[in-house]
Order: sequence, then C-alpha cells, then structure tokens
Amino acid sequence: MQVLRADEQLSQFETVMAFFATFVLESRLVQQIMRWDMAVLSESPWYQEILQQGIRQERLSSIELILEMKFGSEGVQLMPEISQISDLERLKTIQLGLKRANTLDELQQIISSID
Repeated sequence: MQVLRADEQLSQFETVMAFFATFVLESRLVQQIMRWDMAVLSESPWYQEILQQGIRQERLSSIELILEMKFGSEGVQLMPEISQISDLERLKTIQLGLKRANTLDELQQIISSID
C-alpha cells in the first residue's frame, strides 16, 4: 500500500482495490487493512459511478417487470427505447408514470414528454 500511496498515478488504485475488496471481505476488515475510513471510498468518482450504474440497472429492471406485468410482451417492446436513457430522474419519472398509465399510448406520451 505504501508503494501505491507514494506514486501519484498509482494512488487511485488504492481506492479501487478497497472497493473490490468489499465484495469478498467485510467492510470493517477492509477498513482495518486499508487503515482509512470508508467515507474516502464513498466519495471516490469510481464508487459514485458504480453506484449510479447499479441504481440505473435496478430502475430498468423494475420498469421492465412492471411493463411485462401490466402490458405483457407489447410493453416489454418499449425496453430498447427506455434502456437508452441514462438519466436516473427520467427513469424514475417513467417508473412513476407506469403507475398511472392505463395504456401503452399513455405510457408512450409520458416517455415522450420527458425527452
């Protein structure tokens, strides 16, 4: 770790390594090994990007499930268009719109209105 910390270009790897270590080790153990607070990791751009992608995937999965349950295979046909959306707020608007949309046309209007 000292070698990583000493080299400015390699110092970012410390955060990345700690992040991936949390997948196989307890966070508390990673904190002890790394000897720093996990707040450093959560402020990392890498961590934030991974977190945002996880939230996006969760929203897309939720939208797809609701589309299938509410409109069947016709509803799922909207997923390629919806999957192109990266903005989390737009995806949340679609999720909420699914609650009140009674037809695919109504849902399509909701999607078009947030573009």
